[in-house]
Amino acid sequence: MSTPSQFQVDEVTPSYWKVTFANGDVNLYDPDSVEQLAELVTRIEQAPDLTVVVFRSANPDFFMAHWDMLSDQARVAAMQPGPTGLHPYADNLIRLSRVPAVTITSINGRARGAGSEFVLATDIRFAGPQAILGQFEVATGSVPGGNPMGRLARLVGRGRAMEILLGADDFTAERAAEYGYVNRVLPAAELEGFVDSFARRIAGFDKVAVTQAKALIDASVAVPDEESAASIATFFRTSGRPENSHRVRRLFDQGLQRPDGVELDLGRHVAEPA
Repeated sequence: MSTPSQFQVDEVTPSYWKVTFANGDVNLYDPDSVEQLAELVTRIEQAPDLTVVVFRSANPDFFMAHWDMLSDQARVAAMQPGPTGLHPYADNLIRLSRVPAVTITSINGRARGAGSEFVLATDIRFAGPQAILGQFEVATGSVPGGNPMGRLARLVGRGRAMEILLGADDFTAERAAEYGYVNRVLPAAELEGFVDSFARRIAGFDKVAVTQAKALIDASVAVPDEESAASIATFFRTSGRPENSHRVRRLFDQGLQRPDGVELDLGRHVAEPA
C-alpha cells in the first residue's frame, strides 16, 4: 500500500505553487516526510518556470510540530545520503534553501524542532498571531540536527541564537518577528491573502532576475555544508542517550505528540523537573 502524500502540491500557475503539509493530528515530521520532501525538492529544482513556492499547513494549530520521536530510528539511520552527500534529513534542508525559486512559509501554528528547521530553510517567513516557534531539543538532551545553530546565528545574531537554542523555550509570533526569526506578523484574517498576493507579485517577475538576486543574497550569508554535516552528526551522537530517557518519557506521559497534551505549551513543560 502506498504511503499517503504529506505534501499536497497545487500548481496555481507554472510560476507559482502552493504546498500544503498534512501528517496526523499534530503534523509531525517523520521518515516518510524526509523521503517525500526529497522528491518534492527535486520536482521544484526541475520545474523550468517555477519562481515562487508557498508552504502552508492543513492544521491551523500545528504548522509542523517537530520530529516524530516514536519513528523507526533504524530506518532513519539507514537512509542513503542525498545529492549533497549528507544524510537526507540535512540534505533536504540544504537543497530546499538553494532551489532556483523563492520559498515562502505561511505559519499560523506551532513550528518547533524539525518544524522550525524547515521554516528556517525557506527564504521568507510570514507568521499569523497564533504562530509559535522554537528549538526545544537541548531540553531533551539532544543537539538539533538541521543546523538551526548556523541559520539562526546568521539570521538573528549570536546572542539571540543562544537564547533560542539553549533556552529551548517557545517564541510567540510577535517575539519571533522582533528577533528576526520571522519576517513579520499578520492578523489571522489577512495572512493567507497577504502571502498569496506577495507570492503572485514575485511570480509575475522575470525568473532569471529573481533567482540570480536570491543567489547573490545567499552568497553573503551562505551556510557551509560542513556545518550541516556537523549538526546532523552531533544530533545522532547526542539523541537517545539513556541518561536523558527520563526527560522524553515524562513528556510522553504528559501527552507529547497529542493535540491536547504538552504540545500546546511545550516550551514551559520541557523545563519542568523530570
